[in-house]
Amino acid sequence: QVPLVESGGGLVQAGGSLRLSCAASGRSFSSVNMGWFRQAPGKERELIAAISWGSGRRFYADSVKGRFTISRDNAQNTVYLQMNSLKPEDTAVYYCAASTSWPPLRVDYWGQGTQVTISS
Repeated sequence: QVPLVESGGGLVQAGGSLRLSCAASGRSFSSVNMGWFRQAPGKERELIAAISWGSGRRFYADSVKGRFTISRDNAQNTVYLQMNSLKPEDTAVYYCAASTSWPPLRVDYWGQGTQVTISS
């Protein structure tokens, strides 16, 4: 089991930046792919960024490509999502996820989510 806890969400003006963190506990962090999902009210939960454990391969949804950067520090059991040039459309609950699949569309463990709100 890989319990996940997100932090770093909040309220920011359009054009600003936020950095989300996902702290993982357990003994298998280095063996799982990590991803960030988001879900806005009335919309489907979508994968927006992911990073593999072995090669460090990254995935970004078109909606965030060039603005968001995912990274991981396996020694610290932490995954980050740096979000720049934020837009009101980025407002959503953001979830950290761990998966043995690639892309990590089949999620084995979910974080509880952190709210990100972008004001215009």
